[in-house]
Amino acid sequence: MQSVVIILSAGMGTRMQSDLPKVLHKVACEPLLIHSMRTASQFGANKTIVVTGHGAEQVARVAINFDPKTEIVNQSEQLGTAHAVNQARETLSNFNGEVFILYGDTPFVEPSTLHKMSKERKDGAKVVVLGFNTNREHSYGRLIVSNDGSLKEIVEHKDANNLQRKINFCNSGVICTDSTLLFELISDIENDNANNEFYLTDIIKSAKNKNLKCVAVECTENEAMGINSKVDLANAEKYFQTKKRTEMMLKGVTLIAPDTVWFANDTVIGRDTVIEQNVIFGPETTVESHALIKSFSHIEGAHISKGAIIGPFARLRPGAVLANNSKVGNFCEVKKSQVGEGAKINHLSYVGDTKIGDNANIGAGTITCNYDGVSKHITEIGDKAFIGSNTSLVAPVRVGNGAMTASGSVITKNIPDEALGIARSPQENKLNFAVKFFKRLKAIKINVKKGK
Repeated sequence: MQSVVIILSAGMGTRMQSDLPKVLHKVACEPLLIHSMRTASQFGANKTIVVTGHGAEQVARVAINFDPKTEIVNQSEQLGTAHAVNQARETLSNFNGEVFILYGDTPFVEPSTLHKMSKERKDGAKVVVLGFNTNREHSYGRLIVSNDGSLKEIVEHKDANNLQRKINFCNSGVICTDSTLLFELISDIENDNANNEFYLTDIIKSAKNKNLKCVAVECTENEAMGINSKVDLANAEKYFQTKKRTEMMLKGVTLIAPDTVWFANDTVIGRDTVIEQNVIFGPETTVESHALIKSFSHIEGAHISKGAIIGPFARLRPGAVLANNSKVGNFCEVKKSQVGEGAKINHLSYVGDTKIGDNANIGAGTITCNYDGVSKHITEIGDKAFIGSNTSLVAPVRVGNGAMTASGSVITKNIPDEALGIARSPQENKLNFAVKFFKRLKAIKINVKKGK
């Protein structure tokens, strides 16, 4: 059966106290909306529809950038969740299949949970609601389940009596039903409530009036976590990181101090890699097996190959590609560069837009001067080249295989294979100058104090 996922992303999110649309706030370096869209993709939905409203252009741009096939519908007036879903009616007019309603601010719903909801429909349920149990104080709607296991109704917290408020089984808002039935039920919903809004939860009442079977599927409280404030956002990040750290360790990654390591959603690390304390992984980073990432390193958009050693206090920026057994040491920064097998950048260096050959050695304080104020230029460093300390390589420039630079040089011309490049002023020694110089400075200081 074909399936569609509608993701509601129109809300302003006033409790976020932010100019950024709520669904674009990030957990694990990724907008909340993209987490929900990835769930739809991994579930295998044939189509994803994002309902925009507040910050519509921004939200649409992020959604389409993730999946160009995403369909966008706009809710120009926020008149409730049922009204938001109804904006997809025309888009789905010729669709006959299963529809899931997800939320752009509920990032952790699992594809496997959607499969469980789908199975309930195949087993005869017409409307399936996702619920969770909680013992915390809250204002969630309660799911009222009949003795036969069917879902009787959803009661909003403000409308619940004291007995109903003791029920711990709560509504996540996620719903699965047939596309045709969905819009039939929505047509029955009225806005006779304090907010004059059309609530999606009322489709259960509408379905019951038609004697249709409704059921609830249970997930964990964390899976149903909704993000409404910066406090919620921090709690969501904490939950994600705890889960990701556990996943990494179970796959064979050693985390010396797990609580201090932070991952992006798409971080991939091979077994037997060791991650020391206070390491941060940004988006699009992969690390192969048997690498060592030392303390206080920051890595994003980089690929680190087998046996490489990074840090401590290293920064790898997007486009950094490190070959097997290479090394980037303390206080080094590498950006958009290839570092060859066994090559070493040990300390206090900046390497950008550079190709470094196998077994090359980059001395302390080396800088590749890749930007002329208008354009970026390439530096090439050959196999087994030796770059002396405090060398500036002014791109475009090439240091040949087996070549070397003298310490303190400013290299502006290519160096042939196995040659030495020297580019610094000749040293001149002035005898007795130091004594005379300091004697003169001290005399000036004394005269200043005397007011002369």
